[in-house]
Amino acid sequence: KIQHHSNFFLFTLFYGALAALVLLGVRDVLFLYEENRCSMTYMYEYPEYLKIKLPKKTARRYPAYELYLYGEGNYAEENKNLLLTGIPVLFLPGNAGSYKQVRSLGSIALRKAEDVDFKYHFNFFSVNFNEELVALYGGSLQRQTKFVHECIKVILKLYRDQEFAPSSVAIVGHSMGGLVARALLTLKNFKPELINLLITQATPHVAPVMPLDKYLTDFYTAVNNHWILKAQDLRNLTTLSVAGGFRDYQVRSGLAFLPRLSQHDSALSVVSSAVPRAWASTDHLSIITEDPKKRMSVLNHHFVRHPAKMFEENPEAFTELAGSFMWITVKASKWTYSVYNDSDGKYFTFPLASHRKSYSHVYCENSMLTTGNWQGVVMLKLQDYPSLSHIVIQVPPAAGNKYTLGCEFFKEDSRTVQLPVTHLFSFGLSSSKILLNSTGLLYNVQLQHFNQIYQAFKIYIESHYLLCVHLLKTKACLVFLLDFKDYNDHVSCCFRVPSLTEISAKLHIAQPHNDSSLPELNIYSSPDCQYEVILKTSLLQVLGQVIRFHAGAFPVYIVSNILLTYGGQLHTLRSTGNFSLELVRTAKPYKVEPLISIVVFLQGFNWFREMWESLSLPEVDAAVLSSQDAWFPLVSLILFLFGTGIAYWSEVFFSTSLRLFSSLWLTLMRPTLLQKDKLITLRRVCGMVSLTLVSWTTCGAFAVLIIYLQYFCRSLAACVRKKSSQAMSSLIHHTRLATIAEAVNSLKMHITILNLFMWIVLLNLPSLIYWLKNLRYNVRLDPDPCRSTAIILTCILEILMNSSTSEMKSSKLLKITAKVPLPLSVAMLAFGRMHLYRVPHFVTFSLLLHVLCCIV
Repeated sequence: KIQHHSNFFLFTLFYGALAALVLLGVRDVLFLYEENRCSMTYMYEYPEYLKIKLPKKTARRYPAYELYLYGEGNYAEENKNLLLTGIPVLFLPGNAGSYKQVRSLGSIALRKAEDVDFKYHFNFFSVNFNEELVALYGGSLQRQTKFVHECIKVILKLYRDQEFAPSSVAIVGHSMGGLVARALLTLKNFKPELINLLITQATPHVAPVMPLDKYLTDFYTAVNNHWILKAQDLRNLTTLSVAGGFRDYQVRSGLAFLPRLSQHDSALSVVSSAVPRAWASTDHLSIITEDPKKRMSVLNHHFVRHPAKMFEENPEAFTELAGSFMWITVKASKWTYSVYNDSDGKYFTFPLASHRKSYSHVYCENSMLTTGNWQGVVMLKLQDYPSLSHIVIQVPPAAGNKYTLGCEFFKEDSRTVQLPVTHLFSFGLSSSKILLNSTGLLYNVQLQHFNQIYQAFKIYIESHYLLCVHLLKTKACLVFLLDFKDYNDHVSCCFRVPSLTEISAKLHIAQPHNDSSLPELNIYSSPDCQYEVILKTSLLQVLGQVIRFHAGAFPVYIVSNILLTYGGQLHTLRSTGNFSLELVRTAKPYKVEPLISIVVFLQGFNWFREMWESLSLPEVDAAVLSSQDAWFPLVSLILFLFGTGIAYWSEVFFSTSLRLFSSLWLTLMRPTLLQKDKLITLRRVCGMVSLTLVSWTTCGAFAVLIIYLQYFCRSLAACVRKKSSQAMSSLIHHTRLATIAEAVNSLKMHITILNLFMWIVLLNLPSLIYWLKNLRYNVRLDPDPCRSTAIILTCILEILMNSSTSEMKSSKLLKITAKVPLPLSVAMLAFGRMHLYRVPHFVTFSLLLHVLCCIV
């Protein structure tokens, strides 16, 4: 007994610490970033949403959906008669999104149109999807796609009387709205020319965040396969996917990149943190032009490179520089100019003839030193401009501020150094360092062996401030830019002397095998300064990356642990007659993970893969993740430990709550003796039939919730009767003590089944919420992802509700039933990580064997 309590204490201590690490990892995912200080756009006039009348057939087929036209003030009044002359843009909200979210885009676009006297303007339409949870329930995605198709046809009909009527629309899709927009191309009767531009914001294109039903995963498969197979036919559709970066903790940026095989010359994926001048409005040409190459060049201009000027289709090679500016010719390879309260502007001319042979790049930066703001930089590769003879830099008049302009010519190799990253398992105890003696304005530090998603580092940059005399006097702001070129992302940081700067470094997706480029730390520095760059592995951020990429698989590991405990309890019941084995003794990942790792290894051989496919078995999820470089064996061990900790504390919470409720009930009711009911009664048969009808005619998740609450109340009543019987045990004959012990074992069995069944209820909850939300339109959920499972489960639990361990002890099937949970747990982890909707099937099969044990 002392050993048991010691194990329990150590187990609690270990998983208490593990829970703290999980919370810190979650904190890293959610909060370890600077505050996002953007706010909602200001409103100058009251927004109005004009409901567009749909054809009767469309309105009858989609009663929950609507189409609106956004407007405000006089613009809204003028458009009430629907005599539209603008460029049609359709906004599609995402998971639980509102059609009113179009206000930001519509209002800003209206203000921009006023600036050009409505020479070009947009008509923003928005679809009301009734705020459906399409990210968790995929049964309505196909319905939404077909409704959007009808909306596009209705929108284009509004313009048919115009002289230059538009023949296509631009679509802006947020979250799952972007996936619905891509799914339009999969419809048989959809004409691709109806869409010319598609912009998606934080849309999980690669895979669902939480694959809770088969309809969701099938929809993704159909859309992505179509875009891959029909990539050549989609070249006229310009597609832009903007990911939210690390601040978006609902959809990680790796999921927002368009699948690689579907990328072509007219598709672009970027991360919002890397968009230059993100506050700039989108050029009108990006939508009104019919040339897909021009649309793509506009998107690259604004979202990738942005040279700090308006987009020009055919920029002039030479621009005439006029005005009373002073011209200064500079022939030196390194040059700095500072001015304070200068009322005269200047042009500085740099002849290139004397520098081409010795240098490969030219770099200039313009800073405002008084306020410490970094204005901008220009870097040119000289070999890309063979006909260029001079570079001209303009310095405008300065009033009240001190400007500095620095330029230098240099060779790229002389300013590039390499820094190997520390090993993943160094846990931050070791570091990698490099010392830079700055003689120029720019340094590139290439981070070697930084290519996996589980690598996460802290980069510390420290200046030796005694050498930076110039910076100490001016309080200038240096800039450090961590650049991930292949993913169109970067992290920037401003640094003042003297201080220590910290930058977080991690990836959105793993680096492809055929890609040899390296992430770079670009240091925009000051001459005659010395910098020390220190890189360490961050354990918390590594855990944060594990949670970010695999948090959706936690339910599988939790249920797997409970299932292993359930199997161990059945084995103990068979050998000792007691149903008392704890989770402490059953959390053994070495019984599960090696088998999966062996199968993943064997799938690398053709003969095993052919045999696997001949058995019509699905591919192991770990093998799919490994092919995407999003998996390595220790991840499963970490997730298993997390799952064990969550299962343990949920069991403690569940048992404690049941005891508290039973104690409260006991104070309010009269104590009764334990009674044994029949396993199957007419009342229970009627209950099975009733819940089967509920599942078939309404919603399977609703029937599952009803039977769960009924089972919980039944177990609560059993707990109350057990306590009352124990209190009266001194007055009862000793033969009743065996009955009380039997009741204790049965109660433990019911608690395990309830804990196991609770996760099935949670996994089916989205479809229940969807059904309740749409109850006024249709009583029956169609399609229902859990109808068949619900019918089987309700019948099983109606029988188990009144079962006890006494029936199982004498059953011949107990030996088989006790052995089944282990292979079921292995199969669940093999096929359920990326397909959560398979988890209830494994649990249902295990409980079905339990029922047969009670009957046979």
